[in-house]
Amino acid sequence: MTMSEIRDSTKAGLLEKVRRHDYGQYLYKASITKIRGFEGEDITFEFPVTALIGPNGSGKSSVLGVAGCAYKPIKPGMFFPKSTVGDESMSGWRVEYDLIDKRLNSRQLVKRTSNFRQAKWVRADVADRNVLFFGIERTVPAGEKTRYKKLMRSTYVHRPPLEPLDAAVATQVEHILGKSVADYRVTRYGSDDRFLVGRTGVSQFSEFHFGAGESSIIRMITKIEQAPENSLILIEEIENGLHPIATRRMVEYLIDVAERKSIQTIFTTHSDYAISPLPNEAIWASIAGKLRQGKLSVEALRAVAGRVDKKLAIFVEDEFAKAWVATILRETLGTDYDQVEVHAVHGDGNAVATHRGHMASPAVVFKSLCVIDGDSQQQDDPDGGVIRLPGGQPELAVFEGITARLDQDLAILTVSCQRPPEVQELVRSALDEVARTNRDPHLLFNQVGIKIGFVPEAVVRGAFLALWVRANALFCDDLTSKVKALIET
Repeated sequence: MTMSEIRDSTKAGLLEKVRRHDYGQYLYKASITKIRGFEGEDITFEFPVTALIGPNGSGKSSVLGVAGCAYKPIKPGMFFPKSTVGDESMSGWRVEYDLIDKRLNSRQLVKRTSNFRQAKWVRADVADRNVLFFGIERTVPAGEKTRYKKLMRSTYVHRPPLEPLDAAVATQVEHILGKSVADYRVTRYGSDDRFLVGRTGVSQFSEFHFGAGESSIIRMITKIEQAPENSLILIEEIENGLHPIATRRMVEYLIDVAERKSIQTIFTTHSDYAISPLPNEAIWASIAGKLRQGKLSVEALRAVAGRVDKKLAIFVEDEFAKAWVATILRETLGTDYDQVEVHAVHGDGNAVATHRGHMASPAVVFKSLCVIDGDSQQQDDPDGGVIRLPGGQPELAVFEGITARLDQDLAILTVSCQRPPEVQELVRSALDEVARTNRDPHLLFNQVGIKIGFVPEAVVRGAFLALWVRANALFCDDLTSKVKALIET
């Protein structure tokens, strides 16, 4: 997966803007008293672009609907219609909102509610805001849309001219799709609709022959670029019809729009590419009626939701802990390693809660284990399957464990870092310098890689972890024995 083009400073600036409530209008928080499978769940929108992830049927669209119903343009019945058959349980559905709306209150958050009572939705003094909703139907091919049928008739005469796409729209579309749309045209159709015309070389073709993703992106970007500042954008399954790289670029575009126009976006997704440009604060997972904040890969999400094909899932705090535990088991388990999946679930609290939830659920057929960092505030419980990694801060514990043995391991470390044996003293010097100057242990292996000749961080980290495993047989054997016992039962 390629790196995001959004700078960390841009993300930090947008996070700070939300913290300062520096928006004319912004949906800050939704507290769900009861909606479908959710009861007593809160979601705080700490970043202006929010991804809602989760398995099919987990409630992502419900949360998207909750967000939309904070404002007048979105009618609750759009997301939460009541059927006379099967919807007898909607009584008591209620959501409370904390809104930023400087027109209503320039200093404090504005409180509003939506609730279902006496067979209808009630929203007292509902706030108004420009809201755009892009549902799944946006990717239905133009040829299947009823409103365009008369364009297929030989008797139809079209008079409005073909005009170029707006320059700003064309620029953004080209960046997302990775192709030129300079020769594309748009024409008015009916009272408030548009129809697209493309071109490849000398050949012109109508929107009937566009890819579904291509057409939807042009239309979405057009509406978003025309939207006023402080608008709210809601998108169902943002990756629908898009190549994975285009999906990532679309999310990057939305971050750019947030910075340029103070526009807030909330979208649902099943794509790792969609969440890759976002900070942890921007991602919420919907799982079994619970909302959990933090970046989870789609693979980890499967495990959290109880969908694993292996015999054992191990939940850890972050990507470094995942690499550490995976290295231990890969070195010690042999062929049994194929029966294990290690998942980073963002945070020690999430890791412990997920593991204990699986232990208590009769519906989950695979075993689980939790490995927390040495500096975790959670309580370890070996008998209950919660094991603590040795040392304190993880990267620092591994770094110091290897540098303490440098006299005997320097040659192996040098070669493992893909450097020739004759530069051992350069490696030693680099490690000494990094040990003296480092302020953030998370950057240790990146800094070492740069010092010894721009070796990738992953290579350096892997070299340190492999040596650590060989030097700490007691802990590794103990962890491996627990894993084997769980696999074999």
